[in-house]
Amino acid sequence: MGQAVKVVVVDGDTLIRYGLHRLVGAEPDIEIVGETGLGARAAPMVASSRPDVVVLDAELPDGDGLGIARELRERHADLGLVVLASGSRDDMLFRALDSGVSAFVSKSAPTTELLAAIRHSAVAATSFTATGLAPAMARRKQASAEPLLSPRETQVLRLLGQGLSVRAIATALSVSVSTAKTYVARLYEKLGASNRAQAIMAAMRLGLLAAEAQV
Repeated sequence: MGQAVKVVVVDGDTLIRYGLHRLVGAEPDIEIVGETGLGARAAPMVASSRPDVVVLDAELPDGDGLGIARELRERHADLGLVVLASGSRDDMLFRALDSGVSAFVSKSAPTTELLAAIRHSAVAATSFTATGLAPAMARRKQASAEPLLSPRETQVLRLLGQGLSVRAIATALSVSVSTAKTYVARLYEKLGASNRAQAIMAAMRLGLLAAEAQV
């Protein structure tokens, strides 16, 4: 049998750390060599314990676990990083993927899944694995395929590009000025803009408005 996989646990929940000790204690090929409940202690503990894998909570009492994971990845290219998260939200999963971690595991997942993630991370630190990754990718692809703007918002954008005022837009669309203001505000929000010029520039970058549109 080869050398056991050395693991450091970073989780603010004492019961989680205790449970991991119980779980890993029954596995001959894995051992916990350090633990802490604070993200600030993660880097020093990794430096002193030199683990193969770090198991850390995505949401720590003193900071962002995924941010800490990113920092550890930058410092230790071959370190296995397993992120534990409450639930399995798509946004958290994709943040984990972008952070360069090795595995993403829900805290409600079967223990066999966590053990498999630790073993995977020990031998393939830069290869991401997560249960539910494929359907999450499919959901993101479907969302990105949906139009950013509604047909009415597209109309409003074109009128803004033609230089019409909000009152003129209301007249052109046969709606009240208040309704036109709501359309414009919603359009700005979707484009991340705070004024007409920013909205038009954002729309041009996204290919939603012809380049010849004038402010």
